[in-house]
Amino acid sequence: MDLNEQSDRDFSRARRKAFLRRLGAYLRRDQGSNQLLSFEEVKGALGVVQQVHIGLREVPVSKIVGSVGRHRDFDRAFLPSKPELGTRWKRIDQLMYKDEGLPPVSLYKIGDAYFVNDGNHRVSVARQQGVETLDADVVELRSRVPVDSALTARDILHKLEHRHLLERLPLDRVLPEITVQFSDVSDYRRLANFVEAHGFRISQLWRRYVSAEEVLRDWYEYSYRPIAEMIREERILEAFPDRTELDLYLWIVNHRERLALEARDERISPQAAKDDIMKQGRRRRRPLPGGQP
Repeated sequence: MDLNEQSDRDFSRARRKAFLRRLGAYLRRDQGSNQLLSFEEVKGALGVVQQVHIGLREVPVSKIVGSVGRHRDFDRAFLPSKPELGTRWKRIDQLMYKDEGLPPVSLYKIGDAYFVNDGNHRVSVARQQGVETLDADVVELRSRVPVDSALTARDILHKLEHRHLLERLPLDRVLPEITVQFSDVSDYRRLANFVEAHGFRISQLWRRYVSAEEVLRDWYEYSYRPIAEMIREERILEAFPDRTELDLYLWIVNHRERLALEARDERISPQAAKDDIMKQGRRRRRPLPGGQP
């Protein structure tokens, strides 16, 4: 088989795979999982604080998850989304079979994820041919918000809210041991509001200005840490496997406030709120008569 015929077959196979991936994402109602990420959208959400040219690197192809300006031309697996990409794609395919020296691709790096600045077709062909790494000229963009190569389109709003949280409260600098991750995107703001309210209360109590660092340390010591220890000791996350520790923390403090308001009794403890949440969860999970779910 000559190279022209081989590259025709390779492109046709890549297009079939792209169609099947697109169909699968549609049927799962999770089309965002198959989208190649837009560098501009990710950069805007993260609020990059520093840019450094780190030079030539050997980069795992699997960690290249987005593109500058070409994110609609390829899917998440860098399979070609449009038939008109065929001419250039096939030419690159042939050059890689000949092992002719192609220049390094140009990539941006954010966290553990890479985005193509130049060389989208080379990345696409490399993945189709099973190439595991590519030589790349890399520019790293640094952000306070952690990012890895599992990032998807639906995660971008979470990253934006995480960034806004860190702009209000320096959690990453003062309490780096806390993993800031919520299931509900609105909870980033809820946490910021709760901690700032805690800061207002202690400033009134201490009768002086209280820095954000002091607020966070006091909130951690007297609000977060006792509840987090209770969550871990009683292994509550096992009953809510799709939730995070911060999810449960907010659930408990919000539920405690609701119970205290209903009972007109501020002495209700987080432990009582946790017990009530667990009791309600058991009732919801209890099977109906006749074995119905």
